[in-house]
Amino acid sequence: MKLVATFVAGRGASLCEAAIRRALQDGGAAAFSLDWLAADIACDAFFESDDLVSSRARLQASLTGQTFDVVVQPVQGRRKKLLVADMDSTMIEQECIDELAGLVGIRDRISVITERAMAGELNFETALRERVALLAGVTLDQIEMLAARITLTPGARALVQAMRAHGAYAALVTGGFTPFTEPVAARIGFDETFANRLEIVDRALTGVVKDPVQGREGKRAALAGLRERLGLAHDATLAIGDGANDLDMLREAGLGVAYHAKPKVAEAAHARVDHADLTALLYAQGYRREEFVA
Repeated sequence: MKLVATFVAGRGASLCEAAIRRALQDGGAAAFSLDWLAADIACDAFFESDDLVSSRARLQASLTGQTFDVVVQPVQGRRKKLLVADMDSTMIEQECIDELAGLVGIRDRISVITERAMAGELNFETALRERVALLAGVTLDQIEMLAARITLTPGARALVQAMRAHGAYAALVTGGFTPFTEPVAARIGFDETFANRLEIVDRALTGVVKDPVQGREGKRAALAGLRERLGLAHDATLAIGDGANDLDMLREAGLGVAYHAKPKVAEAAHARVDHADLTALLYAQGYRREEFVA
């Protein structure tokens, strides 16, 4: 089987050929060829292997202590036609529910629950309902003010815009809330969104999440449904997320990537990005820097 290992430098770091060669040799790739996608930033290494899972594990282990990432996959089908992405702490730099909690002075109380839920220590739906109940009374005016301050993760817009420019479909699939997903999706350029809906009366939250709750199974189902609707093969799909509620979605994808993720998620995903920004997912598909969309 012909595989490609895409090495991408962490933010602010530089990638050198010697480090790549050393990682490949430590990872068991005896013979390989290199192709630079962006000078000092991203490089493809092509090699043969009969065991994708083992090759991934060995190359990942070879990066211990390094400031760059590697994504290992079959060469065939590496450029994807569907992107499904989590929002909070993935496409944006915030956890929106924690930001909402800050409006009413209970950020510390809620962020502890968020952290445990994302680490897989709590049932996602139960934890979500518990946190939203504490937000009763937050107004739409406050939410709109907060949404305007949301910051995009570096590389988020480049990832979506480049993939869409080359014919891919992009969906924002999140356990977050529509008052945030809609403006975020518009800023980044997603085609479609899947998110939770909050009950609102007299322009204020009641503390209730409307059914059905968009959680772990909902995310997986969204990916599977989009794949079927678009008539795509399993291998043509890419998913990215950081929390335990993303795990089933990542496993459902042709390539599931854990982005700056919790340990449990990073260990279970097909690939992990710990150092680079979201443009690593373009390089992993073989995009060259000049193919990025400004």
